[in-house]
Amino acid sequence: MPQTRRPTKGSRAYGPRKRAKSQTPRLDSWPEISGAPKIQGFAGYKAGMTHAFVVDKRAKSTTSGMEVQVPVTVIEVPPMKIAAVRFYENTILGLKTAGEVWAADADVDPLLKRRVNVPKRGEPDFGKFDNMDVEDVRVLAYTQPKLVSGVPKKVPDLMELRIGGGNVKERIEYAKGILGKEVTITDFAPEGALVDVIAITTGKGFQGVTKRWGVKLLSHKNSKHRRGIANLGPKRPGYVRSTVPQAGQMGYHQRTELNKKIMKVGADGKEVNPKGGFLNYGEIRNTYVLVHGSVPGPTKRLIRFRDAARIPAKADTSAAEITYVSTQSQQGA
Repeated sequence: MPQTRRPTKGSRAYGPRKRAKSQTPRLDSWPEISGAPKIQGFAGYKAGMTHAFVVDKRAKSTTSGMEVQVPVTVIEVPPMKIAAVRFYENTILGLKTAGEVWAADADVDPLLKRRVNVPKRGEPDFGKFDNMDVEDVRVLAYTQPKLVSGVPKKVPDLMELRIGGGNVKERIEYAKGILGKEVTITDFAPEGALVDVIAITTGKGFQGVTKRWGVKLLSHKNSKHRRGIANLGPKRPGYVRSTVPQAGQMGYHQRTELNKKIMKVGADGKEVNPKGGFLNYGEIRNTYVLVHGSVPGPTKRLIRFRDAARIPAKADTSAAEITYVSTQSQQGA
């Protein structure tokens, strides 16, 4: 009788599965874009999920032209402020920081000093970068959680955003224009755009091998345990290989979801606030966005956006036609 085989369960796509270093996601790459200079990223705070009715615009869909119900994630996105402009130069080892220009002291939130050591400075001076061979221009932007009632913190989250589009000279001029000022979600992407969503997933602590990897339970005749892995591998090589499922940290990992559609950008939170507010969050009082589907992380988690790095060739980037957004109570009342 042939030996029974079964596919391996559990994703091996990420390793090692250890806790993220920071709750603010880090981005290693930015896509190149065309058009006028703009910021290529933004950030907000996850409020919760609801559902909406949208007119299906897919030409070959069986529900084309009809209203369909889709899940949406509500993310509160108050304006972000630009604290500094950072310049990069090209070296044989890749991009290297050439220097920074910080905004005037009056234009930087005093709460930012709780997050990072803000350098002493006067008025912004870009003179030393005029004759420098600048390769890339980015800005240091920070959120304003003090404006968000659902997030119990005041200390801003600081992150780096790339300036894309145009040539380097135009990017520098754009960065000078927004230094010390507020930028909004519409400065990053309009309704209908596809973006990448980056966040830290919900942490589940130290979990056993069965929950962490989804392996099959051992026989009930096993002498000791059923939720173990049984065999850690062959005698040689004389070590346990990384392909063997084992217990350990589950969740609280940085993950990126590609090509999430921005269904709507709204200014009035009353349009989406459910009766009684979002669970574990409350009510939205600032600008918000509706993102198609789910995004990583629990309620109140910082969510970062980036221009889509792998946008499909025939992607539909037109604004969605939303006819209804559910505001039913999420508390069973």
